[in-house]
Amino acid sequence: MLQFDILTTDASSHARRGQLTLNHGVVQTPIFMPVGTYGTVKGVMPQSLHDMGAQIILGNTFHLWMRPGLDVMQSFGGLHGFEQWHKPILTDSGGFQVWSLGAMRKITEEGVTFASPVNGDKLFMSPEVSMQIQTTLNSDIVMQLDECTPYETKGHLTTEAEARKSMEMSLRWAVRSKNEIERLQNPNALFGIVQGGMYLNLREESLQRLVEMDFPGYAIGGVSVGEPKDEMLSIMAHTPHRLPAHKPRYLMGVGTPEDLVEGVACGVDMFDCVMPTRNARNGTLFTRFGDLKIRNARHKTDHQPLDTTCTCHACAGAAGVSWDEGGRGGFSRAYLHHLDRCGEMLGPMLTTIHNLHYYLNLMREVREALEAGRFSAFRAQFKADRARGV
Repeated sequence: MLQFDILTTDASSHARRGQLTLNHGVVQTPIFMPVGTYGTVKGVMPQSLHDMGAQIILGNTFHLWMRPGLDVMQSFGGLHGFEQWHKPILTDSGGFQVWSLGAMRKITEEGVTFASPVNGDKLFMSPEVSMQIQTTLNSDIVMQLDECTPYETKGHLTTEAEARKSMEMSLRWAVRSKNEIERLQNPNALFGIVQGGMYLNLREESLQRLVEMDFPGYAIGGVSVGEPKDEMLSIMAHTPHRLPAHKPRYLMGVGTPEDLVEGVACGVDMFDCVMPTRNARNGTLFTRFGDLKIRNARHKTDHQPLDTTCTCHACAGAAGVSWDEGGRGGFSRAYLHHLDRCGEMLGPMLTTIHNLHYYLNLMREVREALEAGRFSAFRAQFKADRARGV
């Protein structure tokens, strides 16, 4: 089941405000989707995700197939019951993970043969197998199996001929994915994925042929795979608004706060990226006024919260409200710096909460700006604030 309603559009860009109805709930768009590769957003309880405004999260077909396996998933009725997240879930097809195995995998027309990174077993994934796994996971949004076209191939930039060969196989795999999901009578929504590397003519061809297949939604893949930022931005400016206006558009694996706001302006409805969680674990925090590296020595004695405008669990009340006074508490930069230096697990838990809250709150502000007809002004203020620096 998928229903997508456009609530308002922006006159100065391709941005739009929408509502996506799925089997496990309603998602307000534009939206950022936290990544939960192994059935968990690292270090964050489901209740915390709910409290910070997460509406839909990701799971990964490849990794969940490896561990805990489909027999376990089936016994729980799918991923929702297993990880105790009862809102919508989107699952990646496993194509990117297979691509990232490099020499450990062999791609043919039939699918991909590879050695399990867990125990070395020889495994095979095809469009049909990916659809079968995702049906067992019972994710609300299912992704077709595609080949992630690399930016470089064997030490040289991927040529147009190489990108075309990859794109055309992904299109054939799209047909097989669609046929299998229909054979399985899977009631969830299958998205097709636009490929074509950095070649706009191939992107256009991929897009048109996928639209002819009439998927419930569409994704833009093959970006953030090592290409220069300007080339990624070129794909982002070219592709989303050319997809059907009445269907959701998903930009896969992107990106920075700036990428999200510009992506919305280009017509994107849905985003995911490991950046807020991975960067949090590595000590880089996103704030309204730029990025902050908590490992820097200058934070050792700093009583300020990460972001004075932030209401997340890590920031709120850091300037003087204690837990026993019934306040929400909060933590100073000095304390988070100390936790990071000591390797205490509370440190990355709090910084992950902060970064995810920042991303989700940014999307909430984008939606509010679109509703109020002031997205252009919001976009300009956002850029000015982020450039100001912490």
